Amino acid sequence: MNRLGSITSIAAVALMMTAPALARKNLDGVGRAIVTVLPAHAGDAVAPVAAQSVKIKVSGRSSGVINWTPLRGPNNRVELVLLIDGSARTSLGEQMGDITGFIKEIPANTSLALAYMMNGSAQFAGPFSTDPAAVLRGLHMPIGSAGSNGSPYICLSDLARHWPSQDRSARREVVMISDGVDEYEMRYDPDDPYVHTAINDSVRAGLVVYSIYWVSRGRADQTTYENNAGQNLLLAVTEATGGNSYWEGIGNPVSFSPYFEDLRRRLRNQYLLGFVSRLDGKPEVETLKVEVDDHSVKLSAPKQVFVDRAGVAAK
Repeated sequence: MNRLGSITSIAAVALMMTAPALARKNLDGVGRAIVTVLPAHAGDAVAPVAAQSVKIKVSGRSSGVINWTPLRGPNNRVELVLLIDGSARTSLGEQMGDITGFIKEIPANTSLALAYMMNGSAQFAGPFSTDPAAVLRGLHMPIGSAGSNGSPYICLSDLARHWPSQDRSARREVVMISDGVDEYEMRYDPDDPYVHTAINDSVRAGLVVYSIYWVSRGRADQTTYENNAGQNLLLAVTEATGGNSYWEGIGNPVSFSPYFEDLRRRLRNQYLLGFVSRLDGKPEVETLKVEVDDHSVKLSAPKQVFVDRAGVAAK
C-alpha cells in the first residue's frame, strides 16, 4: 500500500470507529481527488485552506472529509504526460520552442513523459524521467496525416488504462494538445460514447487532464462548428477530472507559454482530498461537488470521482 493510500485507508477506519452514527448510514466507500486552490482575484497570494472549511457532496449526499493535505515540496511527486495529437503535423512547429522551454523547466519532483496520439493509442516516446534532456530526445514534429489519431478520447482512454507507472502516491497529470475533434463523431454530441469512456477511464485511473486547443492548419474538414464541438468536448473532459482547458477563440494561440505558466502555478497549489461516502452497491464513478468557506480562494475540483470500498481504493 502506498503512502497516500495508507493515510486515506487508516483515516477512513479511524473515522468509522469513532463515528458510529456515520457508520450506521453505510459510509463504507472511500475516494480521493486532487483539488487545485487558486486566489479568487488575480494577483493575490494563495492563502492556505483549512480542512474544517471544506465541504463535499458525493452524488448529492454530504460526505465526510478525512484528508486534506497540501501537495507541496520535493516529496510530493508528480507524473505528467504531454499527450500530443499525432495528426497536428508541421503546424505545431510554431510551438516547439514553448514546449521545449516547459520541459526544461520541470521541477525536481516531476517525472515527465511525451506520448503521441496515433491510431487510437498513446504512443510513448520514452519512459518517465526527471531529466529534461532525456525527455527532449523524444520531442519531434507530429508526422501523421489528418485524423490518424482516430479520436483523441480513445487515445486518452488508452493512456488511462495503460499508465506506465504503478506509483499511486504520485499525482497523475495529463496535458492534451489537440483540437478535440472526434473523427468518429464529427458533430457535437454531449453523449459521445468515446468521450464518456475517456472520462470514466481517467477518473478511475486518478488522472487530472488539461487541454491546449490546437488545430492543424490546412485540414479540409475544418469548420467553425467542428472547432466549437472539439473545444466543448475537451472542456467536458477537463471539468470532469479537475483540470483546465486552454484556448484562444477558435484560432490557434500565438504562444503556449501563458498556458504552461498557469499550469505550473496550478501544480504548485494542489491538495489531496480524501473522503468517505455512502456506497450502496459496487464501486462506481460518482459525481463530486467541493465547496470551501473561504471567499478569498476558488477551487478547481473534479466533477466526477471513483468511490471504492474502504481498504480497496487505496491499494
